[in-house]
Amino acid sequence: MTQLPPAQNRPYAQPRAPFPLQFGFDGGAATWIGVQILGVVVTVVTLGLGFPWAVVMVYRWKAKHTIVNGYRLRFTGTAMGLFGKWILWLVLLIITCGIYILWLYPHLTKWIVEHQELDPTWPGW
Repeated sequence: MTQLPPAQNRPYAQPRAPFPLQFGFDGGAATWIGVQILGVVVTVVTLGLGFPWAVVMVYRWKAKHTIVNGYRLRFTGTAMGLFGKWILWLVLLIITCGIYILWLYPHLTKWIVEHQELDPTWPGW
């Protein structure tokens, strides 16, 4: 059995917080439905090229309504920042006859997570 290296040598390893984390969410059904419908319409009308705008809309909404320890999340990604990656991923999907979907979702999730932060300007609860 192999042992893990010390926490300081592992990427993403964080020391345990000295206090329990508190999470909250205050989004509502009406705005969620509106964002989802608009995202689908943008994606369908543009034949998939508008998908980055839909992703940014949805995750900006989710972050705006998520609270961690009294701070709102802020989504910092932009559709133009995702657009180049999205075109590459579409080409890879076509070339691989769809098999690239197995890698696309983790890449998209990584991009989304890397573009979230706590909003220091929000006053809290």
